[in-house]
Amino acid sequence: MPINLLQKREKKGPKTMPSQNRREFIKMGLGAFVGTMLPWAAMAKPLKGFDARRSLSFYNTHTDEKCEVCYFDEVGYRPEALDQINHILRDHRTDTIKEIDPTLLDLLFTLKCRISPRDPFHVISGYRSPQTNERLRRHSSGVAQKSFHTKGQAIDIRLPGYNTAQLRNLCVKMNAGGVGYYSQSDFVHIDIGPVRTW
Repeated sequence: MPINLLQKREKKGPKTMPSQNRREFIKMGLGAFVGTMLPWAAMAKPLKGFDARRSLSFYNTHTDEKCEVCYFDEVGYRPEALDQINHILRDHRTDTIKEIDPTLLDLLFTLKCRISPRDPFHVISGYRSPQTNERLRRHSSGVAQKSFHTKGQAIDIRLPGYNTAQLRNLCVKMNAGGVGYYSQSDFVHIDIGPVRTW
């Protein structure tokens, strides 16, 4: 709020907020704003050294397709590379393609930098069309009605030779979105929504 408006309100009398309380309120507001930035601060440091090139490898477990691509270079995000990623992470049930949020790709890249996997990320589920999501939701309580998968902001993965529980723990430590662990199906869900675990 501009200072001159605050000063005008202070002159009105009993309805004004005492200046000490106002300062505390502003501090709380700033704290809440900074708090929303913290998860991505966890990603900023690893990405600083990779401003020139960021690459990812995927293997779609349903379609048997593979993709290894540099999706970001010194110019920025590469549209043709993003198209390849959108294709391999499509809804394989309906063959529907949707743009995958680059922030999710950066989260995956940060994860890759921390573990240096030899194999590509094995994709269990990338984008899901609303129709597919609703169909899955009817048969499973583990599928959210407003899933981040339908927004291109979530992915279910596993890494061959890497313990899935350890992968989950590492994702949780990154504190950069939602992390779900499905031990029976042996995969980890990550998304770029609010920080939470299940």
